[in-house]
Amino acid sequence: MSRPDNPAMMDDASRGPRGPLALVAVAALALVFFASFIALGTWQVHRLHWKHALIARVDQRVHAPVVDAPGPAQWAHLTADADEYRHVRLSGTYLPDRQTLVWASTELGNGYWVMTPLRLADGSVVLVNRGFVPAEECSPDASCLVPPGGATTITGLLRMSQTWAFLRHNDPAHGRWYTRDVQAIAAARGLTDVAPYFVDADAAPTDATGSAASWPQGGLTVIHFPDNHLVYLITWYLLALMVAAASVHVGRVEYRLRRDAQRKAAASSAQAPSSPP
Repeated sequence: MSRPDNPAMMDDASRGPRGPLALVAVAALALVFFASFIALGTWQVHRLHWKHALIARVDQRVHAPVVDAPGPAQWAHLTADADEYRHVRLSGTYLPDRQTLVWASTELGNGYWVMTPLRLADGSVVLVNRGFVPAEECSPDASCLVPPGGATTITGLLRMSQTWAFLRHNDPAHGRWYTRDVQAIAAARGLTDVAPYFVDADAAPTDATGSAASWPQGGLTVIHFPDNHLVYLITWYLLALMVAAASVHVGRVEYRLRRDAQRKAAASSAQAPSSPP
């Protein structure tokens, strides 16, 4: 009888079948992994549908007609899912002495977002991100880039307060800002009755020569949502399939080992000499 060439088959042939407790443990472990991978894959399916719906909603908001910015009566009900990236309009007077520069990295290079409070007719305040300015154009004390005086009307995208930045923390005492944290900026600048959102101003219209207005440059909001859920769900379902395939293989091996063991036992019983009477 020829010996099997596959080392794995040789290992299987050299041992007997696993005991019941070992098989139960292997089966339980496989079931846990299989169920976990299926659950993770299914969760990614739901996340995929949610992300696509979110992208569609945001796209609709960005291109919708401009509406008035939410007033104080609506502030408590605002959420990122329902309101962020709405195209809004607001009118008021800028407070240039309360201006804040927030570090930014954009397609135009490194520099600052120019955050200027706008006091509305009802006395409330909305922080307006007037746009980006390169670092060499303005010092961090925000004494440059004076906003237009008098009553001003702006349009832009409503953004929710940002409180987190990777590996960087705001340092209000030294005027170092890395996030557009509305509450923190308002506290540092002594502002009250401040909206819980800020507005990314639209790009300024071009002048008669077709040149863009001077700094700061608005209209640079990046609307991008990572959408890797399809890759993730395929990965989790493939892992579940691999666990199922491995379980089937182990089951077939154990079945073959038990069958061979039974045949050997039957052959040994048939060859054993009869006991004398």
